[in-house]
Amino acid sequence: MHPPRRRGAVRRLWTAVVAALALPLTMLSTGSTPAQAAAVQCSVDYRTNDWGSGFTADLTITNRGADLIDGWTLTYSYTGNQRLGNGWNGTWSQSGQSVTVQSAAHNARIAAGAAVTTGAQFAYSGSNAAPTNFAINGTTCTGAHQPPITVLTSPSAGAVYSQGDAVPLAATAAAADNATVSKVEFYDNTTLLGTDTTAPYSLSVSSLTVGSHSLLAKAYDSLGASAESTPVGITVASGPAVVASPTQLPVQPGKTATYDVRLSTQPSSDVTVTTARTSGNSGLSVTGGASLTFTPSNWNTAQKVTITAAASGTGSATFESTATGHAKASVTATQIAATKAYDARFLELYGKITNPANGYFSPEGIPYHSVETLIVEAPDHGHETTSEAYSYLLWLQAMYGKVTGDWSKFNGAWEIMEKYMIPTHADQPTNSFYNASRPATYAPELDTPNEYPAKLDASVSVGSDPIAGELKSAYGTDDVYGMHWLQDVDNVYGYGNSPGKCEAGPTDTGPSYINTFQRGAQESVWETVPQPTCDQFKYGGRNGYLDLFTGDASYAKQWKFTNAPDADARAVQAAYWADKWADQQGKGGDISATVAKAAKMGDYLRYAMYDKYFKKVGNCVGPSSCPAGTGKDASFYLLSWYYAWGGATDTSAGWAWRIGSSHAHGGYQNPMAAYALSSYADLKPKSATGQADWAKSLERQVEFYRWLQSSEGAIAGGATNSWAGRYATPPAGRSTFYGMYYDQQPVYHDPPSNQWFGFQAWSMERVAEYYQQTGNATAKAVLDKWVDWALSHTTINPDGTFRIPSTLQWSGQPDTWNASSPGANNGLHVTVADYTNDVGVAAAYAKTLTYYADRSGDTAAASTAKALLDGMWDNHQDALGIAVPETRADYNRFDDAIHVPSGWTGTMPNGDAINSSSTFDSIRSFYEDDPAWSKIEAYLAGGAAPSFTYHRFWAQADIALAMGSYAELLE
Repeated sequence: MHPPRRRGAVRRLWTAVVAALALPLTMLSTGSTPAQAAAVQCSVDYRTNDWGSGFTADLTITNRGADLIDGWTLTYSYTGNQRLGNGWNGTWSQSGQSVTVQSAAHNARIAAGAAVTTGAQFAYSGSNAAPTNFAINGTTCTGAHQPPITVLTSPSAGAVYSQGDAVPLAATAAAADNATVSKVEFYDNTTLLGTDTTAPYSLSVSSLTVGSHSLLAKAYDSLGASAESTPVGITVASGPAVVASPTQLPVQPGKTATYDVRLSTQPSSDVTVTTARTSGNSGLSVTGGASLTFTPSNWNTAQKVTITAAASGTGSATFESTATGHAKASVTATQIAATKAYDARFLELYGKITNPANGYFSPEGIPYHSVETLIVEAPDHGHETTSEAYSYLLWLQAMYGKVTGDWSKFNGAWEIMEKYMIPTHADQPTNSFYNASRPATYAPELDTPNEYPAKLDASVSVGSDPIAGELKSAYGTDDVYGMHWLQDVDNVYGYGNSPGKCEAGPTDTGPSYINTFQRGAQESVWETVPQPTCDQFKYGGRNGYLDLFTGDASYAKQWKFTNAPDADARAVQAAYWADKWADQQGKGGDISATVAKAAKMGDYLRYAMYDKYFKKVGNCVGPSSCPAGTGKDASFYLLSWYYAWGGATDTSAGWAWRIGSSHAHGGYQNPMAAYALSSYADLKPKSATGQADWAKSLERQVEFYRWLQSSEGAIAGGATNSWAGRYATPPAGRSTFYGMYYDQQPVYHDPPSNQWFGFQAWSMERVAEYYQQTGNATAKAVLDKWVDWALSHTTINPDGTFRIPSTLQWSGQPDTWNASSPGANNGLHVTVADYTNDVGVAAAYAKTLTYYADRSGDTAAASTAKALLDGMWDNHQDALGIAVPETRADYNRFDDAIHVPSGWTGTMPNGDAINSSSTFDSIRSFYEDDPAWSKIEAYLAGGAAPSFTYHRFWAQADIALAMGSYAELLE
């Protein structure tokens, strides 16, 4: 596989005593510090995706030696008639049956213990045996031992059991490379339930508590390798229950559809289950199975309920299957248009995502970053979440309202977000002391984590905040209405910063606000020290965690939050579509109160348009030389990486602060949200200048895309008003956009922030929506060029699998912006370094093509959107959603050192020591109890780079949304 360097919601956070906060979106990093060249020791992991007449080969090359491989040539041979088509991540050639791959510039260096990937597409006939004679630079490599294949065969996904009844677990396991299976462990999430050492592998468990459970099996082989199965979600009911599946049922006009009904536990006598429509669309009715009898012998055998739709009409209805002494089962049937197969797909995937048993949500209803717990991106644990996930939940529920006419779930999603992710007054208690004429104290951003803590400098002038007063006047409060970006949903770290609480500790059961990144552009997730948003010095060191990040004479107990602007903008975007779709159904009043809250969020989102310290925008060099802003001259009217706010926890201490950011990235812009907040009456902000600011932002964002568009068509990095985060002097000849300096990798560098294709897909999807709604000519011109470039780098294989860009590399810079005569950017170039089949990114890309094709009539865009959606639907479905395996070579960094100044000591809430010897893993010892941890141990000990199949919430939501968008516009 070719995993993207950045996966999912990946953000970085900076917080400081009164000043230095920043929030970039970051990517994953591979590799480690190079050593001197020596004799090659290597292994090659070879995987294929075969469709009978052709295949793609994905190879992972791992450096098993202690020294750097600086440049490599891979050779191997086939035994059949395999014929090379094209390759990536290297220069591929073939002579007879012999294949040679020369390293590319970007992956030529393989650090000790690190891995790189390369791949190609081949045609063949007859047999397709895997090669075994791999060599690097002429030295024979071992084949990386493949872990066992493990499948949990029982219980079935979505099964419901009664408390106290035995849940039968069973698994199959097969070892590779002549190894044998030594044991199979069964887990409930991360809790070991039991072990079986002989086939058939099974376990009976009667102790599961009431609620949802994510079960998996994990097999070990005789060579020490292990692998876990895909999780299976079940529900344990408090007593006997009627069980129905699926819970979302699409029905075409004049047609029928069925769902299964059974009982959760064996009854002592016959039980009659009756089914009836209880609310909703009267055009849907029960025409079969209205009364079903279950006996003590057939209680677990599914029987059918048939739902029939009228010849015309749309909308959903709720059907309840009930029985005396049993909890009822509810199914939502939705009458969809006869041709809307993609709406049916949306509902099917929506049902998988929202099924509590599948593990996407916490007991509170909060979406996790992923079902799986062992995942490191910027959420450094799968059961953290981000404001991004909340915004995708809103968008998902908006689409659900469009398809079904039920808007209660959209309102409910906003309520969940408001309750858990927007800080309450108790979380930000001292905003009334905020002084808008002096928003914060300056602290420089430094280049590497080892240079921290950064000194606060009160002598540097800062500008005034021009919107605080009008926001208070409009909404009658000093509190800020925006989401914090990161939350430890299960309180795994143990800070216990749930809404309204401050460091309640490991025993707190609510979701906990946390922060991670804080120390410069080079700090990767592997070098972070997690910390609480409310620091009472209960954990960490003498001053909590504050003196790791800023240098000051003394430290005060304090709270601080950071907002991810792209997530809040996406929430506004979702509210726009919800309002449009609800109005079309005559149900706009159902969500008017929620839409008004989205307008309020957009009003506060303007803080993301400002320089970090409200300094004047344009040619801002030197912290003391760059003049302080005096109002709107500190705004660049683009969405930056963050805005942030904080203050003392002591309500008598009398201080609070707010900052914007100085860095704007092309991937964060959202002209659709700017259009909604400036031009759509229901989302008009209440403040005096909010609507006007968003109108100017809309114009500026579209110009920004035009300025950043490379000669080929892709959108480059961004711009900054504070070079290096400290108003340093930029390189000579640096081009500018309204006086902001071009930065190809704004904010973070490990790896470069501009290299992930997902930023392209996310961002251009927003441009495409704006173009589809308005026909804006500049947006169309940007899309015309971008779509041609993206399509030229998209491959649809004969079996429907696909390859889209993953990692991008950049050279040159754009022309300095001239609004009246934009340059051609002939000196700004992009190349595609590698490709991926990432389904989440592919969904965002398909949405871009869908909206663009709807307005432009471009048939190639329309057909490619369909091919991507069909390809993932036909090839990559499982019980939890749609996902593909990923090889995670970057997981060799679990042992990376984190910088803690010499002499600084402290503890994490669970007792993990924090000192100058700490590593990423040593302050996260909870990972060593994860079922997947043995794969990391094996890799760190010299084994193959581990493979994971992740179910990220944002990706599953984006896939469902792409299906719904295609149904609406092109089906």
